[in-house]
Amino acid sequence: MGAADQRFFDALRTAHYPPGRNRVASHITLFHHLPPSALDELARLIRAIVADTPPPVARVSDIYLLDRGVAFRVESPDLLAIRARIADRFAGLLAAQDRGTPRLHITVQNKADPAAARKLLAELRRDFRARPLAIAGLAAHHYRGGPWETAFERNFRGMRGRY
Repeated sequence: MGAADQRFFDALRTAHYPPGRNRVASHITLFHHLPPSALDELARLIRAIVADTPPPVARVSDIYLLDRGVAFRVESPDLLAIRARIADRFAGLLAAQDRGTPRLHITVQNKADPAAARKLLAELRRDFRARPLAIAGLAAHHYRGGPWETAFERNFRGMRGRY
């Protein structure tokens, strides 16, 4: 995300995610698992995508209840198109969880008491207004059983209306 959006959602996540479980910054998951053997090819593909692609247009459109938490819904046909480009390249390697089209979202609470999640949803909905969301780049991470380790991060460099 853009810096201001990252700070906003990280602050919510810090305030409402169970502390022992908050091991990663706020993010929008495009894939849950790609095999480590695909990392070099993924890095090359992401470099190509960010070089010729402008930052995707996105908006935060709603807040909704997870089973035991709260998430902000993200709408972005542009980001879904980028995801489709990546999925096409790695189609034979995708885990079952990654074969469908994702519901883009930013989780600010998870693995909490269901009553606490309902309360947070009501609080956040009081002042909620749909708004644009800045998408700055793409990243890949290694899961190491605790905190996530960044494999790489790349910012979009393509320009809108260039063609």
